[in-house]
Amino acid sequence: MNTIIIEDEKPSARRLKRMLEEMEVPVNSMLHSVEEAIDWFQKNEHPDLIFLDIQLSDGLSFEIFDVVKVNSAIIFTTAFDEYALQAFKLNSIDYLLKPIDNEDLEVAIQKFKKLQPQKQVLSVDFEDIKKLLVNPVERGYKKRFTVKVGQYLKMITIDEIECIYSENKGTYAYTAEGRNYLLDTALDHLENELSPEIFFRVSRKFFININHIKDIVSYTNSRLQIKLKKFDEQEIIVSRERVRDFKDWIS
Repeated sequence: MNTIIIEDEKPSARRLKRMLEEMEVPVNSMLHSVEEAIDWFQKNEHPDLIFLDIQLSDGLSFEIFDVVKVNSAIIFTTAFDEYALQAFKLNSIDYLLKPIDNEDLEVAIQKFKKLQPQKQVLSVDFEDIKKLLVNPVERGYKKRFTVKVGQYLKMITIDEIECIYSENKGTYAYTAEGRNYLLDTALDHLENELSPEIFFRVSRKFFININHIKDIVSYTNSRLQIKLKKFDEQEIIVSRERVRDFKDWIS
């Protein structure tokens, strides 16, 4: 299998390379910009599989394919969980949401291996995905949740929620009044339902509401700790791989 990684964050690229090599998937090259990738594709045999970050330091990675025709299979590695994940899923082998999880990576690799012998590589419509990223269509995001409290149903508006988190296989909304409510949904199902202007997924466990952030504190290993106005039941840490995207979000 001939594999390359296109990722502008070198620590993330090295981490993904280590993970792949532990799964006995060799990585032939790591490329870090649109310009570097175009030059590489023009001079080298194209790989079987590309791990493709969406936002590179010098532009969207789709610009590579405006210049070079590539027929390789693609697994997206992305922090764009707000509105385009379904398009990635439909138009590629798979997508991996940063920070990449070992189990998710293994599933994506196995999916590629099953498709490879039959050459069942899906064609990627870069223009359609590019439109979603650059000019996302207006869509309706969730305005409220309905939760069960005893024999009653209670409506909780998005504005009331400080954070949404997973614990012991349950998903909970913590409100500004200091109460937890069990939601009838999995955390991953909220990816496309929460407005990216209000909520950010700082880790696999937490979404936080920008309007309820009290403090942002430097933490070990180049991470950040988020302190909300009320929630103090456990630490909320922005993983190192998401720090840059988090800083962009709050800006």
